[in-house]
Amino acid sequence: MLTNHAKLVQFFSVANEVTGRKKLQKMIYILQKSKLPFEEKFHFHFYGPYSEELTLRVEELCNLHFIQEEKEDKSNYYQYRYSITDDGQAFLDQFAMEMPELDEKVAMLKGKSSRFLELVATMLYFDDLPLEENIEKVHTVKPKQKYTDDEIQEAISFIKAVSA
Repeated sequence: MLTNHAKLVQFFSVANEVTGRKKLQKMIYILQKSKLPFEEKFHFHFYGPYSEELTLRVEELCNLHFIQEEKEDKSNYYQYRYSITDDGQAFLDQFAMEMPELDEKVAMLKGKSSRFLELVATMLYFDDLPLEENIEKVHTVKPKQKYTDDEIQEAISFIKAVSA
């Protein structure tokens, strides 16, 4: 049970801070699809791949005071910011986990917007489709995002880089 929690705590240790629930969901999904050992189950939801398991684990880690959730009022919505606590670091110090490539991949993901990560995660969700059908599917399931050809090409290049 605690192994999956420890993986998430290690993720937060590397990430230092993650701003936004959507971005957190997409980052973990993309890492999972990049062969890192995150085991949460995802299904397709309004903003792309979503894991209720991940939401519950993050909530548990907050309740254990291993990660901290800060809620910011952004006038017409709330934004959440997550970071590891000293208790979380102490927990991690006792739970040595091998997750090669985590640092490099997290750095790549942190530098991208949640909108872009939503595109990447959606393309990865439909990665069983040929590329042209995948792109068509993205436009079908995400019509309001109005992703441009340049954004899609950037996402294709990013997927290759993060999956390498």
